[in-house]
Amino acid sequence: MRRIDLRGQRPDDYRDVVPRADFDIEAAIPAVHAICEAVRTRGLEAILEMSQQYDGVTQTDIRVPVEALHDALAKLDTDIRAGLEESIRRLRATCTAELEQDATTELGAGARVTHRKVPVDRVGLYVPGGIAPLVSSVLMNVVPAQVAGVRSIALSSTPQKEHGGLPHPTILAACALLGVDEVYAVGGAQAIAMFAYGVGPCARVDLVTGPGSIWTVTAKRLLKGKVGIDSEAGPTEILVLADETADPAYVAADLVSQAEHDPLAAAVLVTDSEVLADRVAVELEAQVLATKHTERISTSLSGRQSGVVLVADLDQAVDVANAYAAEHLEIHTVDAASVAARIRNAGAIFIGPHAPVSLGDYCAGSNHVLPTGGCACHSSGLSVRAFTKSVHVVDYSREALAEVADHVVTLAEAEDLPGHGNAVRVRFGG
Repeated sequence: MRRIDLRGQRPDDYRDVVPRADFDIEAAIPAVHAICEAVRTRGLEAILEMSQQYDGVTQTDIRVPVEALHDALAKLDTDIRAGLEESIRRLRATCTAELEQDATTELGAGARVTHRKVPVDRVGLYVPGGIAPLVSSVLMNVVPAQVAGVRSIALSSTPQKEHGGLPHPTILAACALLGVDEVYAVGGAQAIAMFAYGVGPCARVDLVTGPGSIWTVTAKRLLKGKVGIDSEAGPTEILVLADETADPAYVAADLVSQAEHDPLAAAVLVTDSEVLADRVAVELEAQVLATKHTERISTSLSGRQSGVVLVADLDQAVDVANAYAAEHLEIHTVDAASVAARIRNAGAIFIGPHAPVSLGDYCAGSNHVLPTGGCACHSSGLSVRAFTKSVHVVDYSREALAEVADHVVTLAEAEDLPGHGNAVRVRFGG
């Protein structure tokens, strides 16, 4: 991993110096726009052609038969099922706890405003399946949608040539376990376009959620407005903020765990200890060679998006972390909780040596669909709130309206909108 030494430096904006990938959404826009337009204008025919072109799959129907879902669940390994069930239980508990209730404010006699939470009618959930079958993403998408009360849920994942053109069986089993029976074998940008426009057997959705490749994220950005999106959750990233007390084996293992996702995955270590950086480098060399996906991990760790950032002290480390706005931020320091309290920008924060990101990927009870690419400075991870919207219900009596009528008329005239004021006057014979 390359090193960036910021000791003795105080850049005006640390975002200009932290590791980032060269390939970004702007570069992908022309190709993804062409995919979305093909789906919009040619519909199912275009999707079938793309499944052949990108996934090597010949399809006649993109909807997964319900029988295939039930069959996948029946054949699911019992230990995997137990893991999924525990993950579902924990995630459902945290989602239920954060579900907001209606709030009513009494502003005077007969003057009432209710802030009502309403679930989105129909959602399209995307689950990546290209490099790795992310069965955990089924849970992370479906559970909060169900807790929110979404009435219509569709899910799509990449068709797999080795599985007869269907998504990975473990993904199908998780859908069946959760009672989701509208599942499509469509991957990438074309899946997002299918949801946004309503193509073939898939009716148009109101909201699309889920992580994905740079192509999927780009499609979400291009189609935002046509359809709602959660956030731009692309290739994964981890930033580990560590001091000299950190265990180098733990730090290296956690960097490897996220690099394992994708050659474009970002793995960053920020530390004020050059000794720790050296020890982590030694650990990485051994751990990368010992793991299954050596080539993929090596590509990620050697890419521009990854690196070790040396800082003068923990204050500078916190500044760098807030500027980077990591999808996953681990803190391995003395009094890690107090350091975590100073973090403003992160998708999820993992405190101390016994809260690795992989815990959050599966069984922490948190959601692993999180903003990437620095978007955590303005966006949040997927939660039950993403599947609800707010409606203000205004309930005023004649007397309550009379109390503020003059103010409404005055403000309307200040904006040169006399019709607004007249809409009040007419109710009082004015």
